[in-house]
Amino acid sequence: MSQHPLQLVFRFLLELAGLCALAAAGWAVTEAPWRWALAVGLPLLAATVWAVFRVAGDGGAPIVAVSGRLRLAIEAMVLGGAVAALFAARWPVAGGALATTILLHYALAYDRIGRLLRG
Repeated sequence: MSQHPLQLVFRFLLELAGLCALAAAGWAVTEAPWRWALAVGLPLLAATVWAVFRVAGDGGAPIVAVSGRLRLAIEAMVLGGAVAALFAARWPVAGGALATTILLHYALAYDRIGRLLRG
């Protein structure tokens, strides 16, 4: 199920939503001049970690190969961080919607989760 084209599009859109949430929350949490650094830096850091640390055979060739369990932890930190950022920015409805969508994605991708946990 996790390799179905619609599921792959769903996953990609979730990644983009997470990055947008980090950027928007980085901007919204403060009025300080360094809000620009948060709005740009948070999604840039998350995207870099997401792209660099990958499991061999799960998408493209990894720059740094990691275990499936570590990859799931990275995904949880990035996507969970996006949800937490929305709550920190006082957008609980958006945070709840993103959290629900993330859980739906992982429920539908149960075969990928099992593969990552085993390998």
